[in-house]
Amino acid sequence: MFRSPTIVSLLASSALALAVASPAAAASKSDRAREAIAAAEAKLHAAETVGAGVEAPRDTAQARAALAGAKEDLASGRKDAAIGEAIHAQALADTAIGQAQQRKNDALATANEAERATAAQAQGQVAAAQDQADAARQQAAEASARADSAQQAAAASAAEAANARTDAAIAREAATTAAAQPAPQVQTTITTQRSVNGQRTTRTTTAPKAPVTPSRTTTTRTAPATSSEQVTATTTVTPQ
Repeated sequence: MFRSPTIVSLLASSALALAVASPAAAASKSDRAREAIAAAEAKLHAAETVGAGVEAPRDTAQARAALAGAKEDLASGRKDAAIGEAIHAQALADTAIGQAQQRKNDALATANEAERATAAQAQGQVAAAQDQADAARQQAAEASARADSAQQAAAASAAEAANARTDAAIAREAATTAAAQPAPQVQTTITTQRSVNGQRTTRTTTAPKAPVTPSRTTTTRTAPATSSEQVTATTTVTPQ
């Protein structure tokens, strides 16, 4: 926990007053001076352990100087001065520890804030990348749908073209077949029966249309009969 220099100084002064005012029966001044010096050494060691020499170098240096002065005063027999210097060294060590801890806390808070900002930025980038991926997938799906439609249209056009070619081939084959077949032969037969003075005459005339051949006429005489005439025409169509 961080302590302000003013509070630390007050605590040190109070401790010094209590040490000076303590009864002689409790402990000798030499013992109290040694105890104060030991406590100052322990606190200074703790300050150096937490990095106070880097975070609070001035207070750490002053604590070392005060501790050294306390040891020198004790060695010279100045017990009261030794106690005062040792207590002052403890206060300076406490101040250095507090400043080092405060700076570490500040650095940790700054690091945490930077980490949160970095995490938020990373999340934003991930979200943006996800949105881009979703848009790319949507575009790919639309492109695939357009490709499927185009493929279906091409298949339909190919089928229509194939049907048209088939119909044209059928039409050509029918035309070829029709041209190869000969025209049907048309033949007309005219039969004339006439009776004159009891004599009946029958005349048959055959007139083919195609191919053209000379017409044939057949005359038949029969027994006499009453005068009369009968004409019969017969047309025969023969496919070739």
